[in-house]
Amino acid sequence: MDIMMYVKAFLVGGGLCLIGQLLIDFTKLTPARILVTYVVGGVVLTAIGVYEPLVKFAGAGATVPLTGFGYSLATGVQEAVSEQGLLGVLTGGITATAAGVAAAVVFGYFIALLARPGDKN
Repeated sequence: MDIMMYVKAFLVGGGLCLIGQLLIDFTKLTPARILVTYVVGGVVLTAIGVYEPLVKFAGAGATVPLTGFGYSLATGVQEAVSEQGLLGVLTGGITATAAGVAAAVVFGYFIALLARPGDKN
């Protein structure tokens, strides 16, 4: 494996995280709004053809952050529409992201069993 692959992933993923941190620190946006902005941004950038080259360049550095979830939704819809027509608009995104959503639910459940929630005070 080429070390540059890791460097590219680190730089792109780190850059996306840096932008998120700057939004948290210097704007009044809530974390939920930043999350939605990142997912929608990934969809929009995929739709206009900008995100695909970034994924090819940085790999996991572009697909793991929240913008990558938007990318997965958009590419899933594109593929499903080409195969199923208009029905693919409703099914493509769900099919493409089902494994990630299921993993988040299952791991979240197990962590909830292990963790003791409490007040931060």
